Amino acid sequence: MTIHHNFIAGRWAEGAEAQDNVNPSNTGDVIGEYARADREQALEAIAAARAAFPAWSRSGIQQRHDILQKVSSEILARKDELGRLLSREEGKTLGEGVGEVMRAAQIFDFFAGEVLRLSGEKLASTRPGIDVELTREPVGVVGIITPWNFPVAIPAWKIAPALAYGNTVVFKPAELVPGSAWALADIIVRAGVPEGAFNLVMGRGAVVGDAILNDPRVDAVTFTGSVATGKKVAAACVGQMKKFQLEMGGKNPLVVLDDADLGIAVDCAVNGAFFSTGQRCTASSRLVVTDGIHDRFVAAVTEKLKGLVVDDALKAGTHIGPVVDQGQLDQDISYIDIGREEGATLAFGGERLNRENPGFYLQPALFTDTTPEMRINREEIFGPVASVQRVKDYEEALAAANDTPFGLSSGICTTSLKYASHFRRNAEAGMVMVNLPTAGVDYHVPFGGRKGSSYGPREQGRYAAEFYTTVKTAYTLP
Repeated sequence: MTIHHNFIAGRWAEGAEAQDNVNPSNTGDVIGEYARADREQALEAIAAARAAFPAWSRSGIQQRHDILQKVSSEILARKDELGRLLSREEGKTLGEGVGEVMRAAQIFDFFAGEVLRLSGEKLASTRPGIDVELTREPVGVVGIITPWNFPVAIPAWKIAPALAYGNTVVFKPAELVPGSAWALADIIVRAGVPEGAFNLVMGRGAVVGDAILNDPRVDAVTFTGSVATGKKVAAACVGQMKKFQLEMGGKNPLVVLDDADLGIAVDCAVNGAFFSTGQRCTASSRLVVTDGIHDRFVAAVTEKLKGLVVDDALKAGTHIGPVVDQGQLDQDISYIDIGREEGATLAFGGERLNRENPGFYLQPALFTDTTPEMRINREEIFGPVASVQRVKDYEEALAAANDTPFGLSSGICTTSLKYASHFRRNAEAGMVMVNLPTAGVDYHVPFGGRKGSSYGPREQGRYAAEFYTTVKTAYTLP
Protein backbone atom coordinates (compact mmCIF):
# COMPACT_ATOMS: atom_id res chain seq x y z
CA MET A 1 0.00 0.00 0.00
CA THR A 2 1.31 3.44 -0.94
CA ILE A 3 2.25 5.60 2.04
CA HIS A 4 0.95 9.15 1.91
CA HIS A 5 3.81 11.43 2.92
CA ASN A 6 4.06 14.70 4.78
CA PHE A 7 4.73 17.89 2.83
CA ILE A 8 7.69 19.84 4.19
CA ALA A 9 9.72 22.64 2.63
CA GLY A 10 8.22 22.19 -0.81
CA ARG A 11 8.58 18.41 -1.09
CA TRP A 12 6.77 15.25 -0.07
CA ALA A 13 8.74 13.64 2.74
CA GLU A 14 8.64 10.16 4.25
CA GLY A 15 7.67 10.03 7.91
CA ALA A 16 9.50 8.42 10.78
CA GLU A 17 6.69 5.84 10.87
CA ALA A 18 3.28 5.22 9.29
CA GLN A 19 -0.26 4.49 10.48
CA ASP A 20 -3.26 2.73 9.01
CA ASN A 21 -6.35 4.86 8.39
CA VAL A 22 -9.30 2.63 9.39
CA ASN A 23 -12.94 3.01 8.35
CA PRO A 24 -15.16 3.22 11.49
CA SER A 25 -18.09 1.83 9.46
CA ASN A 26 -16.02 -1.24 8.59
CA THR A 27 -12.92 -1.81 10.66
CA GLY A 28 -11.67 -4.35 8.10
CA ASP A 29 -11.39 -1.57 5.53
CA VAL A 30 -8.01 0.21 5.61
CA ILE A 31 -8.33 3.47 3.65
CA GLY A 32 -4.61 4.00 3.34
CA GLU A 33 -1.27 4.34 5.11
CA TYR A 34 -0.23 7.80 6.24
CA ALA A 35 3.15 9.03 7.43
CA ARG A 36 3.80 10.22 10.96
CA ALA A 37 6.36 12.95 11.38
CA ASP A 38 8.90 12.92 14.19
CA ARG A 39 10.08 15.99 16.11
CA GLU A 40 12.93 16.70 13.69
CA GLN A 41 10.56 16.80 10.73
CA ALA A 42 8.19 19.09 12.60
CA LEU A 43 11.09 21.43 13.30
CA GLU A 44 12.10 21.27 9.63
CA ALA A 45 8.58 22.32 8.64
CA ILE A 46 8.69 25.23 11.08
CA ALA A 47 12.07 26.33 9.71
CA ALA A 48 10.70 26.17 6.16
CA ALA A 49 7.69 28.27 7.11
CA ARG A 50 9.91 30.84 8.81
CA ALA A 51 12.19 31.05 5.76
CA ALA A 52 9.22 31.46 3.40
CA PHE A 53 7.47 34.14 5.41
CA PRO A 54 9.27 37.29 4.14
CA ALA A 55 8.48 36.59 0.49
CA TRP A 56 4.98 35.21 1.01
CA SER A 57 3.94 38.00 3.36
CA ARG A 58 4.89 40.54 0.67
CA SER A 59 3.47 38.62 -2.26
CA GLY A 60 0.94 40.26 -4.53
CA ILE A 61 -2.73 39.98 -3.71
CA GLN A 62 -3.46 38.57 -7.16
CA GLN A 63 -1.10 35.66 -6.56
CA ARG A 64 -2.70 34.79 -3.24
CA HIS A 65 -6.20 35.22 -4.64
CA ASP A 66 -5.48 32.93 -7.60
CA ILE A 67 -4.04 30.17 -5.41
CA LEU A 68 -7.00 30.17 -3.03
CA GLN A 69 -9.43 30.28 -5.94
CA LYS A 70 -7.76 27.26 -7.54
CA VAL A 71 -8.05 25.38 -4.26
CA SER A 72 -11.74 26.23 -4.03
CA SER A 73 -12.43 25.20 -7.62
CA GLU A 74 -10.74 21.82 -7.32
CA ILE A 75 -12.44 20.99 -4.02
CA LEU A 76 -15.81 21.80 -5.54
CA ALA A 77 -15.10 19.81 -8.71
CA ARG A 78 -14.14 16.77 -6.60
CA LYS A 79 -16.84 17.16 -3.92
CA ASP A 80 -18.31 13.68 -4.37
CA GLU A 81 -14.93 11.94 -4.28
CA LEU A 82 -13.67 13.96 -1.32
CA GLY A 83 -16.98 13.67 0.51
CA ARG A 84 -16.84 9.91 0.17
CA LEU A 85 -13.28 9.85 1.54
CA LEU A 86 -14.33 12.05 4.46
CA SER A 87 -17.33 9.87 5.34
CA ARG A 88 -15.29 6.71 4.95
CA GLU A 89 -12.64 7.79 7.44
CA GLU A 90 -14.71 9.87 9.91
CA GLY A 91 -18.07 8.11 9.89
CA LYS A 92 -20.52 10.89 9.13
CA THR A 93 -23.08 10.09 6.45
CA LEU A 94 -22.22 10.58 2.80
CA GLY A 95 -24.58 13.55 2.51
CA GLU A 96 -22.94 15.18 5.50
CA GLY A 97 -19.48 14.44 4.10
CA VAL A 98 -20.21 15.97 0.70
CA GLY A 99 -21.85 18.97 2.42
CA GLU A 100 -18.74 19.55 4.52
CA VAL A 101 -16.50 19.40 1.46
CA MET A 102 -18.68 21.96 -0.30
CA ARG A 103 -18.38 24.21 2.71
CA ALA A 104 -14.59 23.96 2.54
CA ALA A 105 -14.72 25.06 -1.10
CA GLN A 106 -16.91 28.02 -0.15
CA ILE A 107 -14.48 29.01 2.59
CA PHE A 108 -11.50 29.11 0.22
CA ASP A 109 -13.60 31.04 -2.29
CA PHE A 110 -14.60 33.56 0.38
CA PHE A 111 -11.02 34.19 1.47
CA ALA A 112 -9.84 34.43 -2.12
CA GLY A 113 -12.18 37.41 -2.28
CA GLU A 114 -10.97 38.76 1.07
CA VAL A 115 -7.42 38.94 -0.32
CA LEU A 116 -8.67 41.53 -2.81
CA ARG A 117 -10.50 43.45 -0.10
CA LEU A 118 -7.54 44.09 2.19
CA SER A 119 -7.83 47.64 3.45
CA GLY A 120 -6.61 50.09 6.04
CA GLU A 121 -7.39 53.58 7.29
CA LYS A 122 -5.86 56.98 6.88
CA LEU A 123 -6.55 59.40 9.71
CA ALA A 124 -5.65 62.94 10.56
CA SER A 125 -3.23 63.34 13.43
CA THR A 126 -3.96 65.67 16.31
CA ARG A 127 -0.66 67.27 15.31
CA PRO A 128 -0.93 69.42 12.17
CA GLY A 129 0.92 68.20 9.10
CA ILE A 130 1.30 64.58 10.21
CA ASP A 131 -0.37 61.63 8.45
CA VAL A 132 -1.54 58.51 10.30
CA GLU A 133 -2.09 55.19 8.53
CA LEU A 134 -3.54 52.02 10.07
CA THR A 135 -2.71 48.78 8.24
CA ARG A 136 -3.04 45.07 8.91
CA GLU A 137 0.01 42.86 8.48
CA PRO A 138 0.38 39.07 8.72
CA VAL A 139 1.31 37.62 12.10
CA GLY A 140 4.03 35.27 10.82
CA VAL A 141 4.26 31.50 11.07
CA VAL A 142 0.92 30.02 12.13
CA GLY A 143 0.66 26.57 13.68
CA ILE A 144 -2.70 24.96 12.85
CA ILE A 145 -3.93 22.05 14.98
CA THR A 146 -7.29 20.59 13.98
CA PRO A 147 -9.70 17.92 15.33
CA TRP A 148 -11.14 14.79 13.75
CA ASN A 149 -14.85 15.66 13.67
CA PHE A 150 -14.70 18.13 10.75
CA PRO A 151 -11.59 16.94 8.90
CA VAL A 152 -11.98 19.26 5.89
CA ALA A 153 -14.07 22.25 7.00
CA ILE A 154 -12.09 23.17 10.12
CA PRO A 155 -8.69 22.95 8.39
CA ALA A 156 -10.18 25.06 5.59
CA TRP A 157 -11.40 27.82 7.86
CA LYS A 158 -7.96 28.03 9.45
CA ILE A 159 -5.65 27.51 6.46
CA ALA A 160 -7.54 29.76 4.03
CA PRO A 161 -7.39 32.97 6.12
CA ALA A 162 -3.85 32.21 7.26
CA LEU A 163 -2.64 32.12 3.64
CA ALA A 164 -4.96 34.89 2.49
CA TYR A 165 -3.48 37.38 4.93
CA GLY A 166 0.12 36.43 4.09
CA ASN A 167 1.04 34.04 6.88
CA THR A 168 2.91 30.79 6.40
CA VAL A 169 1.45 27.56 7.73
CA VAL A 170 2.47 24.45 9.64
CA PHE A 171 -0.60 22.20 9.62
CA LYS A 172 -1.05 19.28 12.01
CA PRO A 173 -4.33 17.39 11.50
CA ALA A 174 -5.88 14.91 13.93
CA GLU A 175 -4.38 11.42 13.77
CA LEU A 176 -7.76 9.76 13.20
CA VAL A 177 -8.45 11.56 9.90
CA PRO A 178 -5.22 11.92 7.91
CA GLY A 179 -6.90 11.12 4.58
CA SER A 180 -8.96 14.29 4.28
CA ALA A 181 -6.04 16.41 5.49
CA TRP A 182 -3.66 14.86 2.98
CA ALA A 183 -6.12 15.33 0.11
CA LEU A 184 -6.60 18.99 1.05
CA ALA A 185 -2.84 19.51 1.33
CA ASP A 186 -2.30 17.92 -2.08
CA ILE A 187 -4.80 20.35 -3.63
CA ILE A 188 -3.14 23.34 -1.93
CA VAL A 189 0.30 22.26 -3.12
CA ARG A 190 -0.82 21.81 -6.73
CA ALA A 191 -2.55 25.20 -6.66
CA GLY A 192 0.93 26.73 -6.61
CA VAL A 193 1.67 27.74 -3.03
CA PRO A 194 5.40 28.63 -2.85
CA GLU A 195 7.95 26.39 -1.17
CA GLY A 196 7.68 26.56 2.62
CA ALA A 197 4.54 28.69 2.72
CA PHE A 198 2.41 25.62 3.47
CA ASN A 199 3.58 22.51 5.32
CA LEU A 200 1.69 19.36 6.31
CA VAL A 201 3.04 17.41 9.29
CA MET A 202 0.86 14.47 10.25
CA GLY A 203 1.64 12.73 13.51
CA ARG A 204 1.12 12.51 17.23
CA GLY A 205 0.08 15.52 19.24
CA ALA A 206 2.70 14.76 21.86
CA VAL A 207 5.38 14.97 19.16
CA VAL A 208 4.29 17.28 16.34
CA GLY A 209 1.89 19.38 18.40
CA ASP A 210 4.47 19.82 21.13
CA ALA A 211 7.06 21.01 18.62
CA ILE A 212 4.65 23.60 17.21
CA LEU A 213 3.70 24.88 20.66
CA ASN A 214 7.21 25.20 22.00
CA ASP A 215 9.19 26.49 19.03
CA PRO A 216 9.75 30.26 19.26
CA ARG A 217 9.74 30.52 15.46
CA VAL A 218 5.98 29.88 15.51
CA ASP A 219 4.24 33.22 16.03
CA ALA A 220 0.64 32.07 16.50
CA VAL A 221 -1.29 28.87 17.15
CA THR A 222 -4.91 28.18 16.27
CA PHE A 223 -6.38 25.09 17.90
CA THR A 224 -9.71 23.27 17.87
CA GLY A 225 -10.14 20.30 20.19
CA SER A 226 -10.75 19.28 23.78
CA VAL A 227 -10.78 21.61 26.77
CA ALA A 228 -7.93 19.74 28.45
CA THR A 229 -5.66 20.05 25.42
CA GLY A 230 -6.77 23.65 24.87
CA LYS A 231 -5.55 24.57 28.33
CA LYS A 232 -2.16 23.05 27.54
CA VAL A 233 -2.01 25.03 24.30
CA ALA A 234 -2.83 28.21 26.19
CA ALA A 235 -0.19 27.60 28.86
CA ALA A 236 2.52 26.91 26.30
CA CYS A 237 1.65 29.96 24.21
CA VAL A 238 1.40 32.34 27.18
CA GLY A 239 4.83 31.19 28.33
CA GLN A 240 6.29 32.35 25.02
CA MET A 241 3.94 35.28 24.41
CA LYS A 242 2.60 33.61 21.26
CA LYS A 243 -0.74 34.69 19.87
CA PHE A 244 -3.28 31.88 20.26
CA GLN A 245 -6.87 31.04 19.45
CA LEU A 246 -8.85 28.20 21.04
CA GLU A 247 -12.12 26.53 20.06
CA MET A 248 -12.99 23.82 22.56
CA GLY A 249 -16.05 22.13 23.98
CA GLY A 250 -19.73 22.80 24.29
CA LYS A 251 -22.70 21.63 26.34
CA ASN A 252 -25.26 23.41 24.28
CA PRO A 253 -28.87 23.89 25.38
CA LEU A 254 -31.96 23.84 23.19
CA VAL A 255 -34.86 25.45 25.06
CA VAL A 256 -38.33 24.29 24.04
CA LEU A 257 -41.19 26.46 25.34
CA ASP A 258 -44.86 25.52 25.68
CA ASP A 259 -45.76 27.68 22.69
CA ALA A 260 -43.21 26.07 20.34
CA ASP A 261 -44.24 24.43 17.09
CA LEU A 262 -43.79 20.80 18.13
CA GLY A 263 -42.67 19.60 14.70
CA ILE A 264 -40.01 22.31 14.43
CA ALA A 265 -38.81 21.66 17.99
CA VAL A 266 -38.46 17.92 17.41
CA ASP A 267 -36.59 18.42 14.14
CA CYS A 268 -34.24 20.94 15.78
CA ALA A 269 -33.57 18.61 18.71
CA VAL A 270 -32.97 15.46 16.68
CA ASN A 271 -30.85 17.20 14.06
CA GLY A 272 -28.82 19.15 16.59
CA ALA A 273 -28.32 16.37 19.12
CA PHE A 274 -27.87 13.25 17.00
CA PHE A 275 -26.88 14.00 13.41
CA SER A 276 -23.16 13.70 12.62
CA THR A 277 -23.39 11.05 15.39
CA GLY A 278 -23.55 13.89 17.93
CA GLN A 279 -19.85 14.51 17.32
CA ARG A 280 -20.13 18.29 17.01
CA CYS A 281 -19.05 20.90 19.53
CA THR A 282 -22.30 22.71 18.68
CA ALA A 283 -24.54 19.66 19.33
CA SER A 284 -27.74 20.17 21.35
CA SER A 285 -26.77 17.84 24.18
CA ARG A 286 -29.14 19.48 26.72
CA LEU A 287 -32.84 19.76 25.85
CA VAL A 288 -34.45 22.19 28.30
CA VAL A 289 -38.22 21.74 28.05
CA THR A 290 -41.08 23.49 29.86
CA ASP A 291 -43.82 21.53 31.65
CA GLY A 292 -46.67 22.16 29.24
CA ILE A 293 -44.97 20.57 26.22
CA HIS A 294 -42.53 18.21 27.96
CA ASP A 295 -44.41 14.91 27.66
CA ARG A 296 -45.52 15.51 24.06
CA PHE A 297 -41.99 16.58 23.11
CA VAL A 298 -40.33 13.52 24.67
CA ALA A 299 -42.84 11.19 23.03
CA ALA A 300 -42.35 12.83 19.62
CA VAL A 301 -38.55 12.80 19.85
CA THR A 302 -38.60 9.14 20.90
CA GLU A 303 -40.83 8.27 17.96
CA LYS A 304 -38.51 10.17 15.60
CA LEU A 305 -35.47 8.34 16.96
CA LYS A 306 -37.15 4.98 16.35
CA GLY A 307 -37.26 5.76 12.64
CA LEU A 308 -33.60 6.74 12.27
CA VAL A 309 -31.29 4.27 10.56
CA VAL A 310 -27.87 3.76 12.17
CA ASP A 311 -25.58 2.05 9.67
CA ASP A 312 -22.58 2.32 7.36
CA ALA A 313 -21.92 5.98 6.59
CA LEU A 314 -21.72 5.26 2.86
CA LYS A 315 -25.00 3.35 2.62
CA ALA A 316 -28.00 5.03 1.05
CA GLY A 317 -30.68 5.63 3.64
CA THR A 318 -28.33 5.91 6.63
CA HIS A 319 -29.27 8.76 8.96
CA ILE A 320 -26.52 8.28 11.56
CA GLY A 321 -23.12 6.73 10.97
CA PRO A 322 -20.78 5.10 13.47
CA VAL A 323 -18.86 6.70 16.30
CA VAL A 324 -15.37 7.61 15.12
CA ASP A 325 -13.35 4.94 16.96
CA GLN A 326 -13.31 2.52 19.87
CA GLY A 327 -12.07 5.09 22.35
CA GLN A 328 -14.92 7.47 21.61
CA LEU A 329 -17.43 4.62 21.69
CA ASP A 330 -16.15 3.56 25.11
CA GLN A 331 -16.49 7.15 26.35
CA ASP A 332 -20.08 7.40 25.07
CA ILE A 333 -21.10 4.11 26.68
CA SER A 334 -19.39 5.14 29.92
CA TYR A 335 -21.48 8.31 30.09
CA ILE A 336 -24.65 6.34 29.38
CA ASP A 337 -23.78 4.17 32.39
CA ILE A 338 -23.06 7.30 34.45
CA GLY A 339 -26.46 8.74 33.54
CA ARG A 340 -28.21 5.61 34.75
CA GLU A 341 -26.18 5.56 37.95
CA GLU A 342 -27.05 9.19 38.62
CA GLY A 343 -30.76 8.37 38.49
CA ALA A 344 -31.69 9.59 35.02
CA THR A 345 -34.17 7.57 32.97
CA LEU A 346 -32.86 6.17 29.71
CA ALA A 347 -35.99 6.83 27.66
CA PHE A 348 -34.54 5.50 24.43
CA GLY A 349 -31.50 3.78 22.96
CA GLY A 350 -27.98 3.72 24.24
CA GLU A 351 -27.25 0.19 23.00
CA ARG A 352 -24.21 -0.99 21.08
CA LEU A 353 -25.38 -2.11 17.62
CA ASN A 354 -24.12 -4.78 15.24
CA ARG A 355 -24.31 -4.25 11.49
CA GLU A 356 -23.24 -6.16 8.38
CA ASN A 357 -19.65 -4.98 8.77
CA PRO A 358 -17.81 -4.57 12.08
CA GLY A 359 -17.90 -0.94 13.18
CA PHE A 360 -18.46 1.41 16.10
CA TYR A 361 -22.24 1.63 16.00
CA LEU A 362 -24.25 3.14 18.85
CA GLN A 363 -28.00 3.63 19.09
CA PRO A 364 -28.85 7.28 19.89
CA ALA A 365 -29.52 7.72 23.62
CA LEU A 366 -32.14 10.02 25.15
CA PHE A 367 -32.24 10.62 28.90
CA THR A 368 -35.18 12.11 30.81
CA ASP A 369 -35.71 12.98 34.48
CA THR A 370 -32.33 14.67 34.64
CA THR A 371 -31.17 17.41 36.99
CA PRO A 372 -28.64 20.20 36.38
CA GLU A 373 -25.91 18.77 38.60
CA MET A 374 -25.73 15.42 36.82
CA ARG A 375 -22.49 14.81 34.96
CA ILE A 376 -24.40 14.06 31.76
CA ASN A 377 -25.64 17.68 31.96
CA ARG A 378 -22.28 19.20 32.92
CA GLU A 379 -19.64 17.41 30.85
CA GLU A 380 -19.26 17.16 27.09
CA ILE A 381 -19.90 13.58 25.95
CA PHE A 382 -19.32 14.15 22.21
CA GLY A 383 -21.58 11.40 20.99
CA PRO A 384 -25.24 10.67 20.15
CA VAL A 385 -26.40 11.23 23.72
CA ALA A 386 -28.83 13.95 24.83
CA SER A 387 -30.63 14.67 28.08
CA VAL A 388 -33.95 16.36 28.79
CA GLN A 389 -34.32 18.82 31.69
CA ARG A 390 -37.89 19.66 32.70
CA VAL A 391 -38.46 23.28 33.81
CA LYS A 392 -41.60 25.18 34.78
CA ASP A 393 -41.34 28.35 32.66
CA TYR A 394 -39.19 30.56 30.44
CA GLU A 395 -37.30 32.14 33.33
CA GLU A 396 -36.23 28.77 34.69
CA ALA A 397 -35.41 27.61 31.17
CA LEU A 398 -33.09 30.56 30.55
CA ALA A 399 -31.34 30.00 33.89
CA ALA A 400 -30.89 26.30 33.07
CA ALA A 401 -29.59 27.10 29.60
CA ASN A 402 -26.93 29.41 31.03
CA ASP A 403 -26.01 27.04 33.89
CA THR A 404 -22.96 25.57 32.20
CA PRO A 405 -19.20 26.22 32.11
CA PHE A 406 -19.49 26.34 28.32
CA GLY A 407 -20.96 28.98 26.02
CA LEU A 408 -20.66 28.04 22.37
CA SER A 409 -24.18 27.73 20.95
CA SER A 410 -27.62 28.12 22.50
CA GLY A 411 -31.04 27.63 20.93
CA ILE A 412 -34.71 28.23 21.61
CA CYS A 413 -37.90 26.99 19.98
CA THR A 414 -40.81 29.38 20.47
CA THR A 415 -43.44 31.30 18.54
CA SER A 416 -43.13 34.24 20.93
CA LEU A 417 -41.24 37.26 19.62
CA LYS A 418 -40.92 38.46 23.22
CA TYR A 419 -39.16 35.32 24.43
CA ALA A 420 -37.10 34.94 21.26
CA SER A 421 -35.81 38.51 21.56
CA HIS A 422 -35.09 38.19 25.27
CA PHE A 423 -33.28 34.89 24.77
CA ARG A 424 -31.10 36.26 21.97
CA ARG A 425 -29.96 39.02 24.29
CA ASN A 426 -29.54 37.01 27.48
CA ALA A 427 -28.25 33.61 26.33
CA GLU A 428 -24.62 33.33 27.48
CA ALA A 429 -23.28 31.92 24.23
CA GLY A 430 -21.35 33.09 21.22
CA MET A 431 -24.06 31.90 18.82
CA VAL A 432 -27.83 31.84 19.32
CA MET A 433 -30.37 29.97 17.19
CA VAL A 434 -34.12 30.63 17.17
CA ASN A 435 -36.25 27.75 15.81
CA LEU A 436 -33.11 26.24 14.28
CA PRO A 437 -30.69 23.48 15.38
CA THR A 438 -27.81 24.68 17.55
CA ALA A 439 -25.42 23.01 15.10
CA GLY A 440 -24.84 24.57 11.70
CA VAL A 441 -23.47 28.02 10.88
CA ASP A 442 -22.69 29.83 7.65
CA TYR A 443 -19.13 30.09 6.35
CA HIS A 444 -19.08 33.90 6.02
CA VAL A 445 -20.04 34.83 9.59
CA PRO A 446 -18.03 34.60 12.82
CA PHE A 447 -17.85 31.32 14.70
CA GLY A 448 -16.97 31.07 18.38
CA GLY A 449 -18.22 31.06 21.95
CA ARG A 450 -17.81 32.31 25.47
CA LYS A 451 -16.69 30.97 28.84
CA GLY A 452 -14.95 27.59 28.54
CA SER A 453 -15.81 27.08 24.88
CA SER A 454 -13.53 29.58 23.19
CA TYR A 455 -10.64 31.93 23.75
CA GLY A 456 -9.33 34.63 21.45
CA PRO A 457 -10.75 36.23 18.31
CA ARG A 458 -13.58 34.63 16.36
CA GLU A 459 -13.03 32.30 13.43
CA GLN A 460 -14.48 32.62 9.92
CA GLY A 461 -15.73 35.54 7.87
CA ARG A 462 -14.03 38.91 7.92
CA TYR A 463 -13.60 38.58 11.70
CA ALA A 464 -10.82 36.05 11.00
CA ALA A 465 -8.54 39.03 10.31
CA GLU A 466 -8.44 39.75 14.04
CA PHE A 467 -6.37 36.62 14.63
CA TYR A 468 -4.40 36.24 11.42
CA THR A 469 -3.21 39.84 11.24
CA THR A 470 -1.71 42.43 13.52
CA VAL A 471 -2.48 46.14 13.33
CA LYS A 472 0.28 48.66 12.59
CA THR A 473 -0.10 52.39 13.23
CA ALA A 474 2.32 54.47 11.15
CA TYR A 475 2.99 58.23 11.51
CA THR A 476 4.51 60.21 8.66
CA LEU A 477 5.69 63.79 8.47
CA PRO A 478 5.61 64.46 4.68
